[in-house]
Amino acid sequence: MQDAPLSQDKPILAIRDLHLEFHDHGRPEVVVEDLSFELRRAEILGIVGESGSGKSMTALAIAGLLNRHALDCSGTILFDGVDLLHCGRATLRRYQGDEISMIFQEPMTSLDPLQRIGMQVEEALRIHRAELSAAERRKMAIRAMAAAGLPDPEQVYGMYPHELSGGMRQRVMIAAATVLKPQILIADEPTTALDVTTQAQIIALLRTINAEDQTAIVFISHDLSLVRQLCHRVIVMRKGVAVESGASDEVFRNPRHPYTKALVDAIPKVVLER
Repeated sequence: MQDAPLSQDKPILAIRDLHLEFHDHGRPEVVVEDLSFELRRAEILGIVGESGSGKSMTALAIAGLLNRHALDCSGTILFDGVDLLHCGRATLRRYQGDEISMIFQEPMTSLDPLQRIGMQVEEALRIHRAELSAAERRKMAIRAMAAAGLPDPEQVYGMYPHELSGGMRQRVMIAAATVLKPQILIADEPTTALDVTTQAQIIALLRTINAEDQTAIVFISHDLSLVRQLCHRVIVMRKGVAVESGASDEVFRNPRHPYTKALVDAIPKVVLER
């Protein structure tokens, strides 16, 4: 995928020297080591790497979902002039679900099985738009569900998660994450539990959200073929360290680091017989 026409303005998100370290029984475990990168409006940035590479921890740090008492963290995550890594919880909550939203890997464990879909899509509206009436919240939720590609969103609004397919549940998660049209959308392995056809549909949906709403997307994945389809830039992580970064086409066409080369070589290639 070619580079997006990035704005010349300052980055929408700037991460500087992010360092995350757990202490298990007194032994330090570094999960992200001195990571720095920027994200601009309308950009789709892929972060790839094997399990334990630190990519999901980076996503949780940006979303403000880390348990700060369980680890040592240093560096900065600057959004709108605010350091999300060290600001107070009250300040952080102003951004979570409003300006920065996250789509998780497995919607069945993220959605409340006892709550109807409409109420879950409306959660960010109740937190950040308390002035809205119930009718206004319903209208906005149904609009977001329709934009996420859910068929008959008015009917789905009153259903429970177990009544939906895996692909529909993931679309519910996307609707809930985008109902307020955030500036940044973090997608952490959003297609892992889905079949290939549904994966392609979710990738197309993320591309549409990016193009129509100018939403910046951080796409976390171990699947390089998906990253190549979707992302303008890519960061390759291994054992908490960014070993390579650059324009997506360039990284995939001419990988420099041995680890990146190994990942690229492992991408399945379709061979057509004559």
